[in-house]
Amino acid sequence: MIFRYSEWRDEQNKSRLTFDDLMRLFSQLLLRTNGDVGQALQWLTQLDQRHRIFSDEPGQGLGDFIEWMKQQGYIEELDRMRRLTQKGGRRIRQDSLNEIFSSLKKNPTAGDHSTPQSGAGIERLSETKPFRFGDQPSNIDFQSTISNALRRDGLENINIKEDDLEVYETEHLTTCATVLMIDISHSMILYGEDRITPAKNVALALSELILTKYPKDSLHVVVFGDDAAEVKVSDIPFIAVGPFHTNTKAGLQMARQILKRQRNANKQIFMITDGKPSAIFEYGRIYKNPYGLDRKIVNKTLDEAVVCRREKVAITTFMVAQDQWLVDFVNKLTEANHGRAYFSSLNQLGQYVFVDYIRNRKRHVR
Repeated sequence: MIFRYSEWRDEQNKSRLTFDDLMRLFSQLLLRTNGDVGQALQWLTQLDQRHRIFSDEPGQGLGDFIEWMKQQGYIEELDRMRRLTQKGGRRIRQDSLNEIFSSLKKNPTAGDHSTPQSGAGIERLSETKPFRFGDQPSNIDFQSTISNALRRDGLENINIKEDDLEVYETEHLTTCATVLMIDISHSMILYGEDRITPAKNVALALSELILTKYPKDSLHVVVFGDDAAEVKVSDIPFIAVGPFHTNTKAGLQMARQILKRQRNANKQIFMITDGKPSAIFEYGRIYKNPYGLDRKIVNKTLDEAVVCRREKVAITTFMVAQDQWLVDFVNKLTEANHGRAYFSSLNQLGQYVFVDYIRNRKRHVR
C-alpha cells in the first residue's frame, strides 16, 4: 500500500462539506434550540466565523445554504420568521437515525421482526409443509397438492384428499406498541450538562425507525415533569426542559393507559431519565420533595410499576446519571416490574435504546 503526503491546506477539508453535511450539523443545532430555526442559524453563523465552515466560492456561502434549505422544503419563511417544515422534521429524524446506527456494530439480522417459529403470518415463504388444521386455505400450494394426488392415483383417477394438501410456510411476525417517556425535569439541564438533547435525538431516531421500517407498529411519546403529557412525534424537536420536578408515576400511568388502547401483542415502555422521582399527585394536588428519596413518592411510583407488570407492560429504564442512591431506586423499579435497566453515558444512550428495541422485537408472545 502506497501513501502520498502533501502539505495540509485547511481549504481542502472545508471543500468537502456539502450542503447535506451542513444539514446534518444544522439538525443537531435545531435539537439544542428546541426547533428554533432563527437561533440555530445564529449559532451556525458563529461556527462559521470561528471555523469557516462555509466556502468563499460562489454558491457555497451561508446565504446559499439557507436558500438551499428553502428549496428543499426543510424550512419556510412566514411573516419574516423562519420555521421548520414537516419535511424538515423528517430530515432531523433521518439524520438522528443515521447518526445512531452508524456507531452500531453491523449485524445482518439486527432489526428483523422475524421469529424462529413458522406459522400464521403475513410473509409467505417458498417452502411448503403438509396441511394442518388451522392453516389458512389461502396459503394452499395447489401445484404441490395436485402433484401429490397424481402420484398416488394417477391422472385418470385424480382424487384430492386431505393428506395431499400442502400449504406455504409463513414467517411469523410480531408487532409492538411502544411508549417512549422523556424526562423534562430541570435536572436534565442542571449543572450545565445537556442531557435533553441526546434524549430527543434517540426519540427522533426511534420514531423514524418505526415509521419507515415497522409501519404496523405504534409509537407514542410522553414527556413528564410535574405532570405527564403526550406529544406528537413531529413535536419532538420542540421539547424543552422546564422548572419541573420528576413525576415518574404520572408518566408511567399515562403510558400504561395509552398502551391499554393498543392491540399489539408486545407492549413496552422506554423511559429516559436522569433522576429520582420527586413528585406525585395526592388528593388532586401535587406533593413534591426534591431532597433525597421520599418514601411516599417512591412507594407510589413502585406501585405503578407493579400495575404495569400485571398488564404485561415491560419497563426499560435508561439512566443517564449514576449516583448510587438513584441506581438503587431504578433497581427497585426494575425488580418490581420485572423489566430492564441500563446505566449509560450520554454518548451511548442511543445504542442501548436501539439494541434493546430490536432484540425485543424478536420475542414471540402467544
